[in-house]
Amino acid sequence: MPAKTRSASLGPVYLGIDIGTSGCRTLAVTTNGTVLAIADRGYPLITPAPGHVEQDPQEWIRGAFATLAEVCTSGAFDPAQVAGIGVDGQSWACVPVAKDGTILANNPLWMDVRAQSICDELLTRVPAAELLALAGNPLSPSYSTAKAIWFQRKRPEVFARARWFLQCNSVVVLALTGVASQDHSQGYGWHFIDVATGDIDAGMAERLGIDPGRVPAAVEPSAVVGGLTAAAAAATGLRPGTPVVAGGLDAACGTLGAGVYLPGQAQEQSGQAGGMSIAMAEPVADPRLILSRHVVPGSWLLQGGTSAGAASLAWLARVIGAAEAVAAGHSATAQFEEISRLAGQVPPGADGVIFLPYLSGERSPLWDPDARGAFIGLHLGIDRPQLYRAAMEGVAMALRHNLDTAAAAGVTASELRAVGGATKSPVWMQIKADVTGVPLTVGAHPNATPLGAAMLAALGTGGAGVAELARTWASHAASYRPDLATRERYDRLYAVYSGLYPALAGSMHTLAEIGRSSQKAHE
Repeated sequence: MPAKTRSASLGPVYLGIDIGTSGCRTLAVTTNGTVLAIADRGYPLITPAPGHVEQDPQEWIRGAFATLAEVCTSGAFDPAQVAGIGVDGQSWACVPVAKDGTILANNPLWMDVRAQSICDELLTRVPAAELLALAGNPLSPSYSTAKAIWFQRKRPEVFARARWFLQCNSVVVLALTGVASQDHSQGYGWHFIDVATGDIDAGMAERLGIDPGRVPAAVEPSAVVGGLTAAAAAATGLRPGTPVVAGGLDAACGTLGAGVYLPGQAQEQSGQAGGMSIAMAEPVADPRLILSRHVVPGSWLLQGGTSAGAASLAWLARVIGAAEAVAAGHSATAQFEEISRLAGQVPPGADGVIFLPYLSGERSPLWDPDARGAFIGLHLGIDRPQLYRAAMEGVAMALRHNLDTAAAAGVTASELRAVGGATKSPVWMQIKADVTGVPLTVGAHPNATPLGAAMLAALGTGGAGVAELARTWASHAASYRPDLATRERYDRLYAVYSGLYPALAGSMHTLAEIGRSSQKAHE
């Protein structure tokens, strides 16, 4: 079949752009969920001072334009067939943008803690309980609120020129369309926005000392905010006027890309970091977790995240996995498969070894940047396979900790839909099902996050409804049901796991301080 005829038979094509922490990924997908092309671009972190972790938003824009151009020149489809573009982005950005669209400063990332003292000060004036009741989340330096005040106090020249403070996906949408926007799913970065309604509370904004007029009026993530400008079209090979939707939070788009939109369904993130997002029909806040609006109207997400998910196993493989690397011919994929095979030979409980996956501090529900990882229960009979198994089980225990915290708040997960690179290990997926006691399915598409962004484009341009997209685009490749006998063994192990952090937290904090002092001594 000639290329043009083949392209014509595809029908409308939708593009999803994922602006992640480590890089940008863009994919093109048909109306039946077939992925036609994928392109990636990485970009660096910038750490100008202790506690400061930034990115240049221009890198996001360059990544988006470059990957759009790559998929459009792949030959897999005719760019004229693109019916809509969706963009997702990392959370809690605060990008100062001038009236003419000029980006005025780098963006402090979600892991940036420069505004901690500002949070401490604000909490002396605004009770934490009031902020939680309105915004659904406690005040912390990760969120946009304190970052905007930091710009006001520390970079007044930037603050004075800033017409807008934009979220990550909004920066890229502005570059594509020339329109400044804010979507409802990213509104949880601002503590003057009511998480239940999406409305601005002017009184709270005044108490916090923030002008809410510097944030665009929020729209639904699937709302078309503009068409592709002539300049953006020329740079990417797309058609001028191609509709671009507002897009949304990357975690929420990944949740939609996994087919999660009904109450009780949950996405399980099996990536470098780990986490879960449970869909709800009503907002439920818990200070130990994260609450946001879903990218699906009328739905909310209760989220939890562990800092080192698959990164824990990657670290362990780097430290002790030389034999597995040689056996696998040094292929990362083959090494992972060999590690998974070895872990599968070890019985549940890893012969009495527990792993705490706090290699980069820990996020929910501990919120402790000085938490530290540990193996507990080591003895002379332990070898690589037991350590691999223990690492997999420790990450699963962290997932259960978040799920149990959500359950204590009244939100339970009836099923887990896993996405991310670790889903390639059947052993690890079964461990997660057994540890949590929740049935788990693996999606057929490994790129759920940009897929979810493309879903928003289809929703916003009339391509399909949520239920149809979840059924046709978010299909399942494998299912894992909890084994009750194994779950009983894991219940005993989890009881031990749950007591370790409270017992060791003081020692962890001391060791963290010693580590920082040691690093300074070598600088």
